[in-house]
Amino acid sequence: MRCPFCKHDETKVIDSRNSQDFSIRRRRECLSCERRFTTYEKIEESPIRVIKKDGTRVPFDREKIRRGVEVACYKRPVSPEQIDLLVGDVEGSLYEDGEREVPSRRIGELVFSALRDLDKVAFVRFASVYREFQDVHDFVDELQPILDGRRREM
Repeated sequence: MRCPFCKHDETKVIDSRNSQDFSIRRRRECLSCERRFTTYEKIEESPIRVIKKDGTRVPFDREKIRRGVEVACYKRPVSPEQIDLLVGDVEGSLYEDGEREVPSRRIGELVFSALRDLDKVAFVRFASVYREFQDVHDFVDELQPILDGRRREM
């Protein structure tokens, strides 16, 4: 690894840690100038392609999932760390399946079920867009199992 400061070719690894997004964080020290810096190594796998509703195929983009979850969780007591964990879990599930092409519907279902456990309001917000609710009856149909579960708890 080349030092970003003095461009010397030899460095030593001081610390290594695994990260949630399938990468390795390494703390390094230059053997020449002794300055320290951080590098990230990402596992290179065959990229996942998403099959959209219209049949087109696009590269998987975890940031799209993150943005959708952030919108659903807007002004909710959900931390950025919880969102990162949810997105990481969804991405991990996709890679564990081993499929190179995944329907967008499968990704939506994974996010859908993860939000159901994380925050009920965010879940309903996401569901309203994802399930393309047309009227209030669609909302009621989706909320009924949640409401029934609350009544049993009381």
